Amino acid sequence: MPTHLLPGSEKRLPANARDMGEADPGERLEVSVLLRRRDEAGLSDKLGALAAASVGAATLSRADFAAAFGADSADVAAVEAFARGAGLAVASTDMARRTVILSGAVSDFNKAFGVSLRRIEHPFGTFRGRTGGIQIDDSLAGRVTAVLGLDNRPQAQPHFRRAGDALAAAPTAFTPTQIAALYGFPDGGGAGECIALIELGGGFKPADLAAYFAALAITPAPSVKAVSVDHARNAPTGSADGPDGEVMLDIEVAGAVAPKAKIVVYFAPNTDAGFVDAVTTAAHDAVHKPSVISISWGSSESQWTSQALNALNEAIQAAAMMGITVTVASGDNGSSDGVAGADHVDFPASSPFALACGGTSLRAASGAIAVESVWNDGTAGGAGGGGVSAVFETPAWQSGLRATRVGAASAPLAMRGVPDVCGDADPETGYKVRVDGSDTVIGGTSAVAPLWAALITLVNAHRGAPVGFINPTLYTHATALNDITAGDNGDFTATAGWDACTGLGSPKGGAILAALSAGGPASR
Repeated sequence: MPTHLLPGSEKRLPANARDMGEADPGERLEVSVLLRRRDEAGLSDKLGALAAASVGAATLSRADFAAAFGADSADVAAVEAFARGAGLAVASTDMARRTVILSGAVSDFNKAFGVSLRRIEHPFGTFRGRTGGIQIDDSLAGRVTAVLGLDNRPQAQPHFRRAGDALAAAPTAFTPTQIAALYGFPDGGGAGECIALIELGGGFKPADLAAYFAALAITPAPSVKAVSVDHARNAPTGSADGPDGEVMLDIEVAGAVAPKAKIVVYFAPNTDAGFVDAVTTAAHDAVHKPSVISISWGSSESQWTSQALNALNEAIQAAAMMGITVTVASGDNGSSDGVAGADHVDFPASSPFALACGGTSLRAASGAIAVESVWNDGTAGGAGGGGVSAVFETPAWQSGLRATRVGAASAPLAMRGVPDVCGDADPETGYKVRVDGSDTVIGGTSAVAPLWAALITLVNAHRGAPVGFINPTLYTHATALNDITAGDNGDFTATAGWDACTGLGSPKGGAILAALSAGGPASR
């Protein structure tokens, strides 16, 4: 019987869940075992230097990163030996991703990790769940940092909001190219670059993409490829209100703004294991080599186990260290992030190595921005996520900033502030898209993550090299953004300078290009 509690692995059942008894002991599953990084101290030093650097700071190639900070062969051997003794099979091993995937039956995993997997019913559906912590064998203590996938409850939600069908032709809705023009994005199309999109459900129909891009007179249509992670695939549901809306929004925004870039969509199960595996797969993909990863899914920091949160944060750290920019939607439920009680922020947007993307409501006149304010349509309509992390310390590039609550004086930022930047997200001033054969309008911060990803892709193409981790540079070039000073997202209000609703502001495309072109090339 395993005897070591895996730190941070404790789970509770969500509210309104019902335990329906033991999970089928013969059910087959796969579990991702994550290992410690080789030379943790060395990577910590490099990450600290990166967080204090400007664009162009030295990063590592994928091969060099894997060699320096991937898994140690002795740790992999220990997991393989443990698996043999526990009656589990090793399905795959990836040294760069520090991931060993084990397969077996529920009964075998129960014994191997000291858990009791249960059949759980919840309003969002039935899942395989557990409570308490995971126990690991003596031989794995200190080597294993996370065991993900025993529990397959949904980990994240897509951050999009759909406008009423009557708004599809409304003058307040925009095509992505019109949004890019209003923000002054540079031209060029992003040739030679690759954008990775992380999707935890749903899918796209090539016929819809062909019709959409043809209607925008984008020819040839952008190259879009699906990659399967943990056996998930491109699987359209046929409903624009489901995850298809997220998938199509991401592809159409990114593809319209950077039509010459290659778009690779990484489909993974909506579990903690699937989320982590999708990001690590994209970051270490030496075939497609994305220079930007866009994530429009997430959930409140309070909804994550420490082991899963740390694993995904480390994946984003690795991406930054390899010169990859990670843009993440900050959520659509304002300062509460949809959780009752105190304020919450969304993760992975709160990762200090992510570019957290908040939301605005944008009105235009005569081809220019007329008014831009914080997106807040109330509890039923959604609002841009933002606030102060309960997990991550204040990064160096946010030192000295203050957060202002509605009706209160500003206070020093005590922890990581969210978001970093923003863009149009209000569904009433949203994006004209095509989903499952129908034209509609969608908003939400889900649109802002691919919008910024596309902008960075254009910048990368102009530079001839990826900008990588841009947060420190952006915070020293605040005039490259439109400062949003009107509105609130619930408990936080917009102010001059950075705020916990819209971050530094929305992009001035040409100024962003100039600010991010000052540094030298980064490694691919």
